[in-house]
Order: sequence, then structure tokens, then C-alpha cells
Amino acid sequence: MLILVSGMKKGFIIVAYWLAAMALSYFLPKLEDTTDRKERVLGTIFIILGVMTMTFFFIYLLQLLFAFVIDRASSTRWDMPSVLWNPVFVAAILAILSYGHYQLVKWLDKKYPTDRPITFYSAYKKISLKKEDILYIESRDSEVWIYAQDGRQYRNRTGISQWEDVLGSGFVRIHRSYLVNRTYASVSSPECVCVAGKELPISRKYKDDVQYTFFRNKTL
Repeated sequence: MLILVSGMKKGFIIVAYWLAAMALSYFLPKLEDTTDRKERVLGTIFIILGVMTMTFFFIYLLQLLFAFVIDRASSTRWDMPSVLWNPVFVAAILAILSYGHYQLVKWLDKKYPTDRPITFYSAYKKISLKKEDILYIESRDSEVWIYAQDGRQYRNRTGISQWEDVLGSGFVRIHRSYLVNRTYASVSSPECVCVAGKELPISRKYKDDVQYTFFRNKTL
């Protein structure tokens, strides 16, 4: 009985931290489209504090549950380890779990690609686009612009390097500011790639990649 109760206690604590990490993974990406840096920082702080408060509240209710129900029924007593009330410890655990979840999702998407749409936020709205509907990505200082095949344009706070990881091998980086869809791109000159009638520059850094992608063993 004691082993079962101990296992239940540990299981509830794991669930509490897991739910908190999932909450951070859900709410923090919503700040990516916030243009004001101060607003993003304050939003991040409020979200973290809110999630930590809910985690402490959940753990406190958990302790009451075991104190008045399970512990009394099993003639045992369980005092919550003090480390679980340490804000630094809780913040560290939540950060590790959130980052681990992010990396796992990223790895699964890369390992087992699907045809599901790419989801992101633009102007506080959730947007879903298929990869094949994206013409190219343009980086503009602190934000990127996504150009769709139907002529629509979206802006987002995710960095172009992260977009490169998400979109995968179907897209080619031709410049620090441009990531193009191979399906719609063609090399119009040694210095430019044409996408849907738009001339985009090829930087020296990415010239070899462009050469390999479009010409294989030929030269620009």
C-alpha cells in the first residue's frame, strides 16, 4: 500500500510539471508576433509567473489531497519536499521541460515529415499554410515576411533560420534575408533568383548552395 501511495504522489507531481510545461509551450509562441520588445518581455514574464503560480497552487492542492484523504486512509503522512516550493527550481524544471518538448516536436517533424500545414501567428491571428503554398520568406530586421502563392503576405517574429529548419529541403537559402521555394524558383542570372516574377539577390555566402541546388555540377 505504501509503495502504491508513494507512486501516486510522484505521478501527480510529474503530471503537474508536465501540464505547466505544456502551458508554456502553448502560450509563449503567441508572443512571437508582438512587435514591441518591451511588450514581449513583459508578456513572457507574466506568462511564466502565471504558470508558476498555477503550478504552486496545483502542488498545494495535491498536498491537501494526500493530507486529508489518502494519507489519513493509509495511516501515513507525506510532507511536500521543500525543493518543490523553490521558485528557482520550479522555473528551471519548467524551462527544461518546455525546451525538451520543443526539441522533440522539432525532431519528430523532421524525422517523420507530414503534409500538414505550417502553423504560425501573423497580426495576432493563427495562420495555417501548406509548404507548397509558400513562395519565399524574407527577413526584415526583427520580423520576417511570408509570401504565399495566392498573393497574400504575412509577417511573423520567428527568425528566418528557424523557418529554414521548419520548411526543410524543399526550400533553399539564397541570402541572409531570403529563403525560397525550389518549386517556384529559377536562376535568372549569377546574382539573382526569380520567384513569381520577383528578382531576389544571391549572396556570395550561399552561391555554392544555389549552384548545387539548381545546376548540380554546372557553374553560375
